Amino acid sequence: MSGLFNLIRSDFRAIRERDPAARGPVETALCYPGLHATVAYRFAHGLWKRNWHTTARFMSYLARAVTGVDIHPGAHIGPGFFIDHGACVVIGETAEIGRNVTLYHGVTLGGVSWSPGKRHPSLGDDVMVGAGAKILGPLTVGDGARVGANSVVVEEVPPEVTVIGIPARIVQTERQASRDPYRVDLDHHLIPDPVGRSLARLADRVAFLEARLAHQGRVSSPITPPEPCSEQQYEPQH
Repeated sequence: MSGLFNLIRSDFRAIRERDPAARGPVETALCYPGLHATVAYRFAHGLWKRNWHTTARFMSYLARAVTGVDIHPGAHIGPGFFIDHGACVVIGETAEIGRNVTLYHGVTLGGVSWSPGKRHPSLGDDVMVGAGAKILGPLTVGDGARVGANSVVVEEVPPEVTVIGIPARIVQTERQASRDPYRVDLDHHLIPDPVGRSLARLADRVAFLEARLAHQGRVSSPITPPEPCSEQQYEPQH
């Protein structure tokens, strides 16, 4: 039982450390549905390990009705777990979550198969999953990885990288150290824009080619796009 309360204390401490909106212990204990869902899961998981499966599932059902967070009691979740703005989070039965993991609202750790066995993802230590992200299947997200908001992860994610998109792809392998060494890096919005970066490179290439052709006297510089056609050009002829 002491181990259970140590886990709950670590979850409580994680909120105080990572969320500047947590003003005091009473407010944190009363006003964080993610904490309430996690505490209910801790008790339900203890029942699940003792083969009181129906009771554990019913406790999880009650917690879901109150908090909007659905954590299967069979999942394995390490200490320091934090669901920020806890709502619409789904964690499947065979999911495994490491230490000091942060999930935002709308995250799903789901399966892609009805076959028994490992069906849900495994998250390493210090992973951050942005709002609305979906991680599907028995894949592994490495330690320290970050999943951007609304991404859909269907392949393995190496440690210490940032993935975004549908399907999620690696867009960043290095990042600056956190500005606050005593808190988890929550700058999940500071991720690169691969589409914008590609368009910028394309624009630079076009400008280079225009300048080169103009220097050779083949075209005037700069090249201007043609005027858009007016609607009168497409009027039917009588």
